[in-house]
Amino acid sequence: MKDFSALEKQAINNAMNGQWTEAIKFNENIIKIDKKNIEAFLRLGFAYLQTNKIKKAKQYYLQALKIQPNNIFVKKNLEKIKILESKKLTYLNAPPVDPLLFVDIPGKTKTVSLVNCGPKNVLAKLAVGQKVFLINKKRRVEIRTENKEYAGCLPDDLSKRLAIFIKNGGIFSVYIKETSLKHTIVLIKEEKKGAKMIKYIAFPSDLGVNLSQMENSSGEENNEEDSEEISLLDLEKLAENLNNEEKDYLPFDHEEKNEEGEE
Repeated sequence: MKDFSALEKQAINNAMNGQWTEAIKFNENIIKIDKKNIEAFLRLGFAYLQTNKIKKAKQYYLQALKIQPNNIFVKKNLEKIKILESKKLTYLNAPPVDPLLFVDIPGKTKTVSLVNCGPKNVLAKLAVGQKVFLINKKRRVEIRTENKEYAGCLPDDLSKRLAIFIKNGGIFSVYIKETSLKHTIVLIKEEKKGAKMIKYIAFPSDLGVNLSQMENSSGEENNEEDSEEISLLDLEKLAENLNNEEKDYLPFDHEEKNEEGEE
């Protein structure tokens, strides 16, 4: 049992350090001893996904599904793999995640779920620990990848607050904390505060606090969004000309929109 525990510990340590080849070796040794070790199969699927060996990842996730047919985590990853295969996409091999990366610092960090999430072919490629970027669009702040792919938006109250900080020289780093095909959670960390915002907290418990004073300090005006941005109506018109499979890649649930129209 000591040897088995040592194998598990080594497999986990290798994964945490991004040593995927070594992690695979130790996990394969584990399932030679315990052919129904669900955790080892899950770690193997994840490790092969990290090295872009999609077929091998799928193989181990399917084996895990035989052991636990109702495992939601396995089903979500198989759905992600299906999209990667169908679109011939590459899964991002993100660097090893620093254990301290997601430490919460009151007023300086914010963990938030994105709204109006991007298309599935973008979400399928996101990885925990991946660095993404804030793009200020006047009335909303978007999250985009290094390749400028749209992943989602910040909620309105947070968008409004951060837009002021960004326009006044604020710098923020953003990392993927959780990701699936239906939702994405990011951690935002304030790295630098602009001179005009020096007395304001980036992430207070009440995001609306001092908002008027901040707008006055920075000379903010309530402008409409750029006319070049795609409106929801434009997206709905586009959906009318797509088949059901293509509609899955739009940044909203087209079925819900249809139901709303019928009511």
